[in-house]
Amino acid sequence: MLLYVLRRLATGLVLAVLVTLITFALLSTSFDDVAATLLGAGATPQSIAAKKAQLGLDQPLVMQYFEWLGHALGGDLGTSYFTAEPVRGAIGARLGVTLSIVVVALLITAVLSVVLGVLAASRGGVIDRVTQGASMIGYLIPNLLIAIALVYVLAFRLHWFPATGYTPFGENPSRWASSIAIPVAALMVGGIANLTAQIRGTMIGELRKDYVRTLRSRGIPTRSIVLRHALRNAAGPALTVLSLEFIQMLGGALVIEQVFALPGFGQYAFNASLQGDVPIIMGITVFGVLLVVIVNLVVDLINGWLNPKARMAS
Repeated sequence: MLLYVLRRLATGLVLAVLVTLITFALLSTSFDDVAATLLGAGATPQSIAAKKAQLGLDQPLVMQYFEWLGHALGGDLGTSYFTAEPVRGAIGARLGVTLSIVVVALLITAVLSVVLGVLAASRGGVIDRVTQGASMIGYLIPNLLIAIALVYVLAFRLHWFPATGYTPFGENPSRWASSIAIPVAALMVGGIANLTAQIRGTMIGELRKDYVRTLRSRGIPTRSIVLRHALRNAAGPALTVLSLEFIQMLGGALVIEQVFALPGFGQYAFNASLQGDVPIIMGITVFGVLLVVIVNLVVDLINGWLNPKARMAS
């Protein structure tokens, strides 16, 4: 198991290096624009060149990247070009906001999808048709339209939740829950649609297998067959989809945080991209890749626990 974890972590490290290298190479095409933005309207070619030299952006690209990588491996992600704020601290302060939304949305998505998918597969009939129809509608509607509709109904019409803003959990748990309710709902609709369809399809396949018929012939209750046997075997593909939903929700947070004025990871990334703030963009890339690697590792470990054959084959 230890070797398995180390191998997955090594793969994640290689992925992080490749992603940050590609990101840095793409950002290098805008170094002149960054220097000009920092200098303002009075920038001249000479002042732009001087600013690039001050920031170290006039060095060969490979040298710049490996200098950044060396600092990053030591935990130093640099400082913002525009605010002089340490990147690691700035991202860490905002990451909690995003994770509070994404993790809550992911947990609710997992629970509701399992319930709906299992019911649709085991009961069939009207429940199955309604679930399939709702999943199709939820999958097709963009998060932005869902967010706007929820704000109009739940915030402006019913006044159940605030339309914008964020309250930290430590400050007031009740107001925190209220402030993330609509963003969480907007994020999880598409996820529930996708994951429910996956669980339904996999469960139907499992319930048609020979071992299920054997268990039924032995008098094992249907509830036990579905929950203890079929669901366990169907969990592997569902966990893979759930890990993909986590990545998609992180991307969706970019839009959701703009709509609800949340001071999170996504909004910070959006503003940094508009400014061309290279240290922040690189720091966000590092944090994003690390989150993806950690989530995939956890999913692989759970899959290995549920199905040891999957771990041996990896």
